[in-house]
Amino acid sequence: MLLQLKNLFKWVTVGGNRVFLLKDINLSVKEGEFISVMGPSGSGKSTLLNVIGMLDHFDEGEYDFLHESVHKMKDKQKASLYKQYIGFVFQQYHLIDELTVYENIETPLIYQDLKTSERKAMVADILDRFNIVGKKDLFPTQLSGGQQQLVGIARALIAKPKLLLADEPTGNLNSKQGEEIMNLFTELNKEGVTIIQVTHSEKNAAYGSRIINLLDARIENEQTAS
Repeated sequence: MLLQLKNLFKWVTVGGNRVFLLKDINLSVKEGEFISVMGPSGSGKSTLLNVIGMLDHFDEGEYDFLHESVHKMKDKQKASLYKQYIGFVFQQYHLIDELTVYENIETPLIYQDLKTSERKAMVADILDRFNIVGKKDLFPTQLSGGQQQLVGIARALIAKPKLLLADEPTGNLNSKQGEEIMNLFTELNKEGVTIIQVTHSEKNAAYGSRIINLLDARIENEQTAS
């Protein structure tokens, strides 16, 4: 089992009342799964992804990741687990404007104990895989939305994560670019990367093997994608 959430709650207190962002979430994810999370705006999709990605705290419940108890960890331990095993793709790309494409992609490797030559080889490899070698010296503002998203995905994958989390990965893309990204995800999943994506699109959700529907901070139901 890659990860497991048990009776997980997250809330904020507004005017003395608890407002639940996640309510009694129970979820098990096996290695190699491709899961789509759907639900209306405000249902808790991004919050769930951020909690799984260790970018956000939760208030109650248990979270096990690769048999380690995340709920008992200090922030530093979580950060180290995140850097080692998790790649995150954001809807707004989150690229660093002052860095070139090459430098953006290289960023996650800087925290790792790698020789410069190894880093160079890994970046060259992924630039080639994503057909963006010609863009390596450009800055994010010089790229189209689709190209920026590709760079974001390349950066998320450079450290070879076990788990790829994607929050509306095609939200800002046209349908052709969106399809390319989803095909890429399918390919990565076949290679063994576990993927959890948040999406509004039925079409994109169908790329996953399992669809989880959230409503009002709870898991309403889940289904097997056809």
